[in-house]
Amino acid sequence: MKRSWIHLFPVPALAFYVLFIVYPIFAAFGYSFFDWQGLKRGAFIGLDNFVTLFTVEPFNDLFWNALKNNVFYFVLEMIAQNGIAFVLAYILYTKIKGAQWFKIAFFLPRLLSVIVVGFLWKLILNPNFGVLNVVLKKAGLGEWAQPWLGDPSTALVSIILVNSWFGIGFAVLILLAGLQGIPNEIVEAAKLDGVRGFRLIRTIIIPMMMQSITIITVFTFIQAFEAFELVYAMQGSQGEPYHSTDTLAVYFYRTAFGGNSGGDGLAIGLGSALAVVMFFIIAALSAAYLNFVRSKEVEH
Repeated sequence: MKRSWIHLFPVPALAFYVLFIVYPIFAAFGYSFFDWQGLKRGAFIGLDNFVTLFTVEPFNDLFWNALKNNVFYFVLEMIAQNGIAFVLAYILYTKIKGAQWFKIAFFLPRLLSVIVVGFLWKLILNPNFGVLNVVLKKAGLGEWAQPWLGDPSTALVSIILVNSWFGIGFAVLILLAGLQGIPNEIVEAAKLDGVRGFRLIRTIIIPMMMQSITIITVFTFIQAFEAFELVYAMQGSQGEPYHSTDTLAVYFYRTAFGGNSGGDGLAIGLGSALAVVMFFIIAALSAAYLNFVRSKEVEH
């Protein structure tokens, strides 16, 4: 009888998961098929919201612009965050002195709130009194100082680099776990055969830590395509300047809750259609990548 109570322990967590994850997903599916007058549900309109999203201006232009920004967000984050994280993880893997302290230092930013990080970096990047521009001017590099968040060519890049700084500690831990899972005997045998340096990393290290690379790649992809908090904290919900920092999540928020791009109130149905499209993009591409990695593992 006592053991039967054990099966009830997951119930609260399951209830929260259903209430805050499963239910909103199905609710968004349902809302996307209806016309909405503010918060009041109107008539059933089928796929009209999806047609509007993809074919009617300015909604279609804003959607493809936001999707392009999300793709760029993912690519640059993979290079800046995970590329640097791999280098740092490999240095820690070599058992340098003070490795434990470096792990703590790399992970510390992750302990901060995303909103706090966004506002702090917004101050640092301020064109008039921001620390970055002040340091550049003091160092004699005044020509490099610029309105980092006010220029369409640098605004999104700045946000992605801030996000990479924020998340690099987590990426280091995941990749370091993969490195430490490689048997030392294999690495030592490769070195005895003359395999060293970049060749060792390319032919031995990376193939044997693909599980960690897969995890961090999928995690980065999902995070990049759900990017909202940091963008909102640093640039608000309008994707300024000139929609250069618009992401799908920001566009969804502005459409569903902040007034749509036409400025004529809420667009719950259109926002729900956008949420459904986001769900399928993330789920389909993540599943496709995982299936591709598994097929490669089977081949080898």
